[in-house]
Amino acid sequence: MTGLRRQLRLLRATSGFRLLFFATLGSSLGTLLATVALVVDVKDRTNSGPWVSALMIVEFLPAVAVGLFLGPLLDRLRRRGLMVISDLVRAGVFCTLPFAHSAGQIVALAGIAGLATGFFRPAVYAGLPNLVAEDDLAQANSLIQTSENVSWTVAPVIGGVLVAASGPHLAYWVNAASFLLSALLLVRIPEHSLQGALAVSRGHLRDLRDGFARIVQSRPLLTVLVVWTIALGAVASTQTAQIFLAKDAFSAGDFGYGLMFGCIGLGLAIGSFGAGTWVEQRSVGVVYSAGILLQAIGVGAAAVSPNVWVSLPCFVLAGIGNGTAVVCNSLLVQRGAEDAIRGRVFTAIMSVNYAVYGLGFLIAGPLTDRVGPRWIFGGVAVVLAFTSLLAYALGRTVPRVAERPAEAEAA
Repeated sequence: MTGLRRQLRLLRATSGFRLLFFATLGSSLGTLLATVALVVDVKDRTNSGPWVSALMIVEFLPAVAVGLFLGPLLDRLRRRGLMVISDLVRAGVFCTLPFAHSAGQIVALAGIAGLATGFFRPAVYAGLPNLVAEDDLAQANSLIQTSENVSWTVAPVIGGVLVAASGPHLAYWVNAASFLLSALLLVRIPEHSLQGALAVSRGHLRDLRDGFARIVQSRPLLTVLVVWTIALGAVASTQTAQIFLAKDAFSAGDFGYGLMFGCIGLGLAIGSFGAGTWVEQRSVGVVYSAGILLQAIGVGAAAVSPNVWVSLPCFVLAGIGNGTAVVCNSLLVQRGAEDAIRGRVFTAIMSVNYAVYGLGFLIAGPLTDRVGPRWIFGGVAVVLAFTSLLAYALGRTVPRVAERPAEAEAA
């Protein structure tokens, strides 16, 4: 049975997963559509780079705080309830944004939405293994990631059209509706389907420590923590330099930048879609390493491309590698942590990943001005090639089935 047929069968046969899939698809489309509106709104109000940077930072910085300080809540509280509340909070934020009077209010509201997202995303991936059989877990991750990546490709274009036609407010209302729809779908999933017994707290600080200790003790979790933290910091540098590569090195203007952006999205969708089948046929560690190596090759080839047209297949290739690696990230964490601790493990790893991601943005700005975008892309290609070797060294022995920690087996 082909991967596509298995994924379609999974959607038809597993009602809880189907509801989760369409809930995340709707919220992803709305969020990415509204991201364009937020950036345009802040830029038009301030014409200030620092204000736009502040908006970008508050979209992921709250996830760092959730992972470092609040992660155990995803194991002590019902995940469905956390996801529904997160959707309702985000719906409230985007219903409020049309009435914001300043860039400061917009950034503050975006920070609240970012905090809610910091609970929503890890709750989705922590609960996913409870909705599907182990044999279907790779395909389920592939479907969820593919939906997000297709949204990443399509929604910004739709958002740009909406904002150009009627300003940012319509995009805000559409996003608010998408979160309400997501909440309505999620409440139809039985609570027990997303989570086993609630974790018993041993004290908040000790619960936090248990999550980080589990990461160090588990090869799959340690692999994601080390490998993706390095890779994500490098990727942030290319995202900063990409606009300069398009407009300065390639002289391709805004249109060329949009083409490059879209090709990355196309590659992400292809990689995440195919990864579900690839990790069933080969060791997840090998697929993980190969995905990052593809990304390194694509980024390196883009660095030496003579023009934007030659670079486009390179960006597709880099996107395929990235999309493959992201599916492997989720699968490694899901198989490396038992249900009772999986929520705090996801948030802890995400917090470290995002912290270095933000650092990559801070470093890449002045470095791009100093050495130019081609050198940034070339340097990132070298870092990603090294990271691929590291992924192979750490991940090649990861089992294809979920780990069963000794304490869990004894229970």
